[in-house]
Amino acid sequence: MIDLVEDSKQVNAVESPVFESTRDEQAWNKYVERKRIVSDEPEISHRRTSVQGHHRTGDRFAGRRVVTIGGGTGTFGLLSHLKKYPFNISAIVNMSDSGGSSRRLMDEFRRQLPLGDLRMSLVALAHNGALWREIFMHRFEQSNDGEVKERGVGGHSLGNLILKGLQDINNDDLLLALEDAQELLNCSGRVIPVTLTQTMICADLEDGSSICDETEIDTRGEKNMGALSPIVRVRLEPEGVPACAQAVRAIRRADTIIIGPGDMFTSLLPNLLVPEIARAVRESEAEKVYVCNLMIKHGETDGYKASDFVRQIHHYLGGRVDRVIVNDGLFKPDVLMMYAEEKGEPVFVDRAQLARLVPNVVIEHLNLEGDGPARHDPERLVRAIFPMEDM
Repeated sequence: MIDLVEDSKQVNAVESPVFESTRDEQAWNKYVERKRIVSDEPEISHRRTSVQGHHRTGDRFAGRRVVTIGGGTGTFGLLSHLKKYPFNISAIVNMSDSGGSSRRLMDEFRRQLPLGDLRMSLVALAHNGALWREIFMHRFEQSNDGEVKERGVGGHSLGNLILKGLQDINNDDLLLALEDAQELLNCSGRVIPVTLTQTMICADLEDGSSICDETEIDTRGEKNMGALSPIVRVRLEPEGVPACAQAVRAIRRADTIIIGPGDMFTSLLPNLLVPEIARAVRESEAEKVYVCNLMIKHGETDGYKASDFVRQIHHYLGGRVDRVIVNDGLFKPDVLMMYAEEKGEPVFVDRAQLARLVPNVVIEHLNLEGDGPARHDPERLVRAIFPMEDM
């Protein structure tokens, strides 16, 4: 191969030859000019160069691997704000949902896994504009015709149907369907099912009876405002289901693992009931953070203090978390009245007990201050998990 740079130097250094025609002389001059241009170009380096990212210089959390474990509206709110920061996010999602559109798809397609919580986490991490988020969150109006209701799209979430379609396109591979959905929505992270096995959450009660089905457990307090037998144990059927390998890998590589926020028995514990997940969290060197609920829930956590929530997490995890995040903010009287009508109230913060259970207890004003349902303020929550002086 001719070295163009060296060749051009040599060409410039020698006298022009004698030409037989004007055309030959013009061709020679063009050749010399091209060589001169090549020789004047800066030397090309074949080393890899680092490209400056969009993060602030010295941002110690850029690329930090953050894993969330949960499902439902609590996870949705947290992920919606985490995506604003330069984290490497993996959202591990509970797969015991059994209501609404997910239930109907599971009934129609026998081996279908629930898609509702996966869809919500995808939308929470989405960057691809409001239209795509609205498409995935749109729910078709429910028909009053019983026959049409059973066979039509009324009541279905459009996002669930899109996920089901993507799964069909990918030969029934849910993980590939999620990858495609993440690409469509331009998600700032990955959404991973905790297991790829169909499961059902069951609650054993103090009176010896059992309730199976996530929706039945979630709504038992709404259906009966009287005294209810406490839940003493939750389990998955079948027990001992294998974890999704990608979920285990994400946990093992994590820098921070966040459990919650979310309903204790129907959103959080079903994840820890997958043995490989609980073991991976226990063995992980990541900081393990639990976000405590804002309110107790009739039929599930009646009479719970903050330490009772932590004990449940520790029991099913089989180990201790490193930090617990607890709210001490005040709620508006109208909000308190709304929850009191459903036998709910703010979680009491028993500081001394918490200090005995967890080495690092963060107690801050974390709730939204509006008139709607009690929710964590996502910005305050992220600041409590990752103090801003470090971000």
